[in-house]
Amino acid sequence: MIFLQLFYVFSKIGIFNFGGGYAMLSLIQDEVVNKHQWLTVNEFTDIVAISQSTPGPIGINCATYTGYTAVIHAGFPTWAAVLGVVLASLSVIWLPFLLMVSISKFLLKHSKSKAINDIFATLRLVIVGLIAAAAIMLMSKENFGDIGESPFVLFVSITIFILSFLGTRLYKIHPIIMILLCGLAGLLIY
Repeated sequence: MIFLQLFYVFSKIGIFNFGGGYAMLSLIQDEVVNKHQWLTVNEFTDIVAISQSTPGPIGINCATYTGYTAVIHAGFPTWAAVLGVVLASLSVIWLPFLLMVSISKFLLKHSKSKAINDIFATLRLVIVGLIAAAAIMLMSKENFGDIGESPFVLFVSITIFILSFLGTRLYKIHPIIMILLCGLAGLLIY
């Protein structure tokens, strides 16, 4: 049953997602944490962090790790979890792939059309909203700390967030260098 659920959930996420992996995060969290409870919020946060730091698209990486973890949590052995990995990873891409192959000729033919340009302009706005929702979703007590439990952790997390934003935005520090600096700050502080 878990395999059919993985196929259905990640096929649905793949076909109804616009805007790439970061826009997909809120959809993935809603399905795998809230609805199906395959992962805890902490596990999902860890999976997002791992997915960002490994090569490849974040949405497919999240599907891969979620497929493995969901099957293991369902009580299946490791070899079956590998099947969950393959199934979730392919499920998130097969429908969008077929859709793009089928409509690409139409889009190329009508790329100068006002209606097509209006549709894409609207999609850009929706994508910004989805990415903002993903960013807000990641601003949780699992990532930033809880003021009641540890105000120091919350203060340090917000400070690192603000400094990294300002460093990349105003001072144009390369994101990889900023990631290394933030990792070093976290290592030294904690």
